[in-house]
Amino acid sequence: MLERRANPVGRAATSGVLRISLGGLRLAVLDIEQTANFMIDMLVPVRRLSRPLYLTSANGEVLARCSTEPRTERLFRAADLINADGQPLVTVSRFKSSTPLPERVATTDLFEVVARKAAASGLSFYMFGADEAENAAAVARVQSMFPNLRIVGRSHGYLRGEELRNKIDEINALAPDYLWVALGVPYEQAFVEEFAAHLSNVGVIKTSGGLFNFLSGSRSRAPKWMQKVCLEWAWRIWLEPRRLFWRYLTTNPRALYLLFNKSRPSITDRMPRS
Repeated sequence: MLERRANPVGRAATSGVLRISLGGLRLAVLDIEQTANFMIDMLVPVRRLSRPLYLTSANGEVLARCSTEPRTERLFRAADLINADGQPLVTVSRFKSSTPLPERVATTDLFEVVARKAAASGLSFYMFGADEAENAAAVARVQSMFPNLRIVGRSHGYLRGEELRNKIDEINALAPDYLWVALGVPYEQAFVEEFAAHLSNVGVIKTSGGLFNFLSGSRSRAPKWMQKVCLEWAWRIWLEPRRLFWRYLTTNPRALYLLFNKSRPSITDRMPRS
């Protein structure tokens, strides 16, 4: 696997973004609208780079895993920008920083805002990940929601070897402005590390977790009140107890410890706020 080193040009492109250190990671102090505007506004500058701009998201589970899995931590620290996709991170930031996170930037919400702006600007998407049925259903729903959005291609994420390398070449030839990669942590971050150098015609890669499951309608989000009081994890356990109960039992306490003990109030970078 190719090692993805920090790209100074990519870092320069995002150097003006206000960030705070929270739970061991540097998170962007941007709301959903600002993040979407950033992704749109930065497209022309990043087209001059030798690789796509790499955006990812962190929640409590990610913080816990980064603290115990060196490879996962390295993959996240290689990102050009990390959004906070977890309400507990937003809540704790209000106690730990003079410049707290303005809101949770859930990828599902962000996707819809970027899609609306991209459709209005004639920008293009490629959607990679999940299984064939989920991917096809997600793309069909997006096309019905945003009929003017250019989706130049799609693919499920269960590709290996030469088939995967051929798909990477295909994506690069299609040159989408935005590549949404939904493979789950840390596989989607490892995908970026391995293939970013081969996707020089792509503008922005955004890792997307379970985005396609929500877009397809196969998985439902927690009610808004549960999201606001930091209980979305409980909703997800209720829906998928066998898969998620042990995961959250082990990662939630560690994430809380990290949030209160590995956060710094200092501001690391600054960007004019819109």
